[in-house]
Amino acid sequence: MGLPHSIDSPDMCRAGRELLSLALIDARNHTLHLLSLYEQVLGAEALAAPPMLEEEGVLPPVWLAGHIGWFAEWWIGRNTQRAFGADCPVRPTRLAAIDPGADGWWNPAQSAPQRRWTPDLPDLAQTKAYLLETLESTLELLDNAAETDAGLYFYRLALFHEDLRGEQFVVMAQTLGLPLGFEQAPIAVTREPLLLPATRWELGMPESGFAFAQERGAHRVDVPEFEIDAQPVTWNQYIEFVDDGGYDREELWHGEGWRWLAAQAEGRRGPRHVEQIGGARSGTGGSVLQQRFGATVRAAGHHSAVHLSWWEADAWARWAGRRIATEVEWEIAAHTAARRGFRWADVHEWTAGTLQPWPGYRPDPWSAGGEFDPAAAFGRARVLRGASFATRARLRSPRRRGFALPHRDDGFFGFRTCAL
Repeated sequence: MGLPHSIDSPDMCRAGRELLSLALIDARNHTLHLLSLYEQVLGAEALAAPPMLEEEGVLPPVWLAGHIGWFAEWWIGRNTQRAFGADCPVRPTRLAAIDPGADGWWNPAQSAPQRRWTPDLPDLAQTKAYLLETLESTLELLDNAAETDAGLYFYRLALFHEDLRGEQFVVMAQTLGLPLGFEQAPIAVTREPLLLPATRWELGMPESGFAFAQERGAHRVDVPEFEIDAQPVTWNQYIEFVDDGGYDREELWHGEGWRWLAAQAEGRRGPRHVEQIGGARSGTGGSVLQQRFGATVRAAGHHSAVHLSWWEADAWARWAGRRIATEVEWEIAAHTAARRGFRWADVHEWTAGTLQPWPGYRPDPWSAGGEFDPAAAFGRARVLRGASFATRARLRSPRRRGFALPHRDDGFFGFRTCAL
């Protein structure tokens, strides 16, 4: 892993002050652009105080934007011990906020979820002004930061946090059925599975540069020969499972997955956002009608199946006589088999097993108790590898290790399998 030459490079985790400054401006512009798309669809008033929704993962867009600015100010502008980087105390000495009400509005630890939907929060114009103020403060402090991993730790964190939230804006638009104008990129033809030789592989990010806590802890593992899909499972493949009664066959499902399926509304018989699925006949591939940002579209059969929970991925793999790929198999293939046709970045991909800490795990100073805290998810969440069309390019690293609870299907989630 070298130094980045572009703000879009996955090597931005090692970026110095100059590129970081440009990337932080780019991320903030992207946030403001997403806000403007929401405003065009909902209007400024409805955007500032939308009706409360209890959909998992959905937050008021204006609150989410304000939180992005607050997060940077909380860990950079107000953090007097930011120079310690990853060794910063969890509760450092802090300065006052730019706006006295900031913590009550945007600190998740102080702001009850219900309050985020109330009209007494700052409106759209005030939130945009706060985003610009916090960016200006961040860039001024960055100019004098030490060019070391510790000195730049929180600036890199603020960048990747904003990028992650940017994808959350897109996921929310899909959940809410908002026509924000996102289009899926063309996808290449499908290829046959790939056979990869046994190897000894090093998992984990190097010590230098920025990494999330669950990605640190470089260690070697021995991996036997394996056969892995060249691309995520496609709609054509998934339709066959549905046609074969996959959603009615308890023997295909993990016990907890079957209970999850039984609890879904209206007798779920397909992935989330799918209105109609089925009809595979003699290799013709069948049909999928899918809600995509508020419009009903016919999904191309060779596109990756998406909005799948881990439970659905596991059931499909059992039905097909295969297994979900492990994260080390996925990473090996992403690094070594691209020229042979291994394709990724269509969807975030579920992998086998649960999220576990790697050797030498150290918690982040900033994530404890929050939604990005891996410690709370160890043994419960499943690892996600890859990226989607909504992922910023600098987050598209084959070593990135995301995670989610297995029932989550709101994200752009798919999967691929290996031979037993």
